[in-house]
Amino acid sequence: MEKIGYEQRRMEMKLLIPAAAYLAAGAMAIYLWVLKEPRIIFAGAVVPALAFMLVSLIWQFRGFRGDPFLLPVTALLSYTSLIFLYRLQPAYAYRQFVWLMVGLLMLLLTTRLLTNYRVLAEYKYLIAASGVVILLLPIFFGVEMGGAKSWLDFKLFSLQPSEFVKILVVIFLASFMAENRLALTRGSGTVLGMSLPGPQVWGPLLGMWGIALLLLVFQRDLGTALIYFSTSLAMIYIATARLAYVGFGTAFFLAGAWVAGKMFQHVAARFTIWLDPWSYITGKGYQIAQSLFAISAGGVTGAGLGDGYPKFIPAVHTDFIFSAITEELGLMGGVGIILLYLFFIYRGFRIAISARDDFSALLAGGLTALMGLQSFIIIAGVIKMLPLTGVTLPFVSYGGSSLVANFIILGMLMNISNEAFANEK
Repeated sequence: MEKIGYEQRRMEMKLLIPAAAYLAAGAMAIYLWVLKEPRIIFAGAVVPALAFMLVSLIWQFRGFRGDPFLLPVTALLSYTSLIFLYRLQPAYAYRQFVWLMVGLLMLLLTTRLLTNYRVLAEYKYLIAASGVVILLLPIFFGVEMGGAKSWLDFKLFSLQPSEFVKILVVIFLASFMAENRLALTRGSGTVLGMSLPGPQVWGPLLGMWGIALLLLVFQRDLGTALIYFSTSLAMIYIATARLAYVGFGTAFFLAGAWVAGKMFQHVAARFTIWLDPWSYITGKGYQIAQSLFAISAGGVTGAGLGDGYPKFIPAVHTDFIFSAITEELGLMGGVGIILLYLFFIYRGFRIAISARDDFSALLAGGLTALMGLQSFIIIAGVIKMLPLTGVTLPFVSYGGSSLVANFIILGMLMNISNEAFANEK
């Protein structure tokens, strides 16, 4: 067994043990007070805890030097998902358990097969074209769920291709911006007092960006479109450190949101509900109103696991699981979840800063921004800080496509950190 990376994996295992205790306590509470189903103890606690530890042991055997904190943080978020899904919708919890095992397998495959991740930069245009083709599939062969025609139905399970395409978009943008970073930063001409690069630079960038957004709008998957847009904007800032691009992009987004509100009735409804849910509390404002009631009822310490009424919220196991957590674990539980995401983002950006080249840094920064922005957008939506978009809370909401895609993102961050932290003691 290689000794390289032993200390990282030792620290990782030390953190996975209390995380497993947290899962065991939650599963036991659900078993005793909510649902007396023995499978909860086995599938809800024992197997997931052992699976995460097995991943750490395999990495230790391989001498893998990746970040020791990302896997325990992911474990805590995944364990919270299982606990609350067993509390809210046991049928979905069993499905989430299966998807979690698939996600961990994809994590292992990613850290094994994509260690030479830089090769992806050589195929950026092929990756971009593949992303567009994958986004086209639901338009012709997809089924509509939750108001968006963005799913492919395979009978035994359904997949949301856009969850995986977001990874391809980040890879394309990281490669393209790394290659054209100097031109994007300095520009080659001036428009309205702002230096901009030539069309040979912004043409392919805007083309891939615009096609992806248009396809998502056509599918009515506007939440994912917002994530794509904001992640792209974050990556442009990471690459250039130019606030002018952020300001221009924000203005472009606001104009697009106004146009979408005029063109699409469901977009206008989201804005109307956001501004005044109380006038529509018996209809389209019912969901967000119940979310706010649940968060308020939780107080500081919460009603207790199993003692709240989160099932009054429609789609509580997907879009509004954060409201359920806050009702039963209180403000302390909700803040705890937010702190886990903040720590994940901190480690991700630390990996980006430690990266050895522009592509690695932009890839790590883009993937981290993707996770952070998606978490912020859905949490802000359920507390009425922003209009609700209907995206998943990473690793926590029910959703197989999202869960597997997020584990692939985790694997890629681990690969980058494996190289970035190689010389750290």
